[in-house]
Amino acid sequence: MSDGRVSVVSKVAVVTGAGSGVGRAVALELLEAGWSVVLAGRREAALAETARLAGGGPPAPVVPTDVAGPERVEALFAAVRERFGRLDLLFNNAGSFGPRGVALVDLAYEDWRSVVDTNLTGAFLCAQAAFRLMRDQEPQGGRIINNGSISAHAPRPDSVAYTATKHAITGLTKSLSLDGRRYRIACGQIDIGNAATEMTERMSAGVPQANGEVAAEPVMDVADVARTVRHMASLPLEANVQFATVMATAMPYIGRG
Repeated sequence: MSDGRVSVVSKVAVVTGAGSGVGRAVALELLEAGWSVVLAGRREAALAETARLAGGGPPAPVVPTDVAGPERVEALFAAVRERFGRLDLLFNNAGSFGPRGVALVDLAYEDWRSVVDTNLTGAFLCAQAAFRLMRDQEPQGGRIINNGSISAHAPRPDSVAYTATKHAITGLTKSLSLDGRRYRIACGQIDIGNAATEMTERMSAGVPQANGEVAAEPVMDVADVARTVRHMASLPLEANVQFATVMATAMPYIGRG
């Protein structure tokens, strides 16, 4: 194309936190399904490794991005607009648990602020930028999928910052769903429990439980999460998975745990 854009022969997605874990798994799943995927995250080398793992097909663009920075987020979506001219999907995935094993009364303000800036403010900034692009493009519309958590429903011990932000993501999802109706922008949320990633390696060794004990917990293949996101993303804009919970079947969540 004369303006430097690539021809749009597939749907276009942005995946944040694409350098590891759930983000990497989802990015690879979408690439396998024929999507054009822009890989965003703080660590350029990790993003490049995700692109390498994708194997054949057009290379996935790598855009190092700290989602807590408004200018960096704006640059990410400007790059998407410049390269592809449109956006069909944002997987709003980047997040941080914060320091582990720190009691609520000992949590430093700086650590609270860091988790809020990444998990909530970062998700808002990306959603806002994606919303603008989807609203203004032709044909109009697109889909945003927010990564919530089982913590959006029930906390773990000593997880106040992470849990508070994941509850807030549910509010963000509902607001985006409502405000997006007039522009054919659908928004859903996936709440994930114990997917096997670097973040959950400690599960097999034992983690604190609500009763004060430490116990190992089962995990599931992160590929099962990626397939669920792929299904949510593949729906026509007239249909939406508003909330989906994907979890290791026997994890302590339902019932007494």
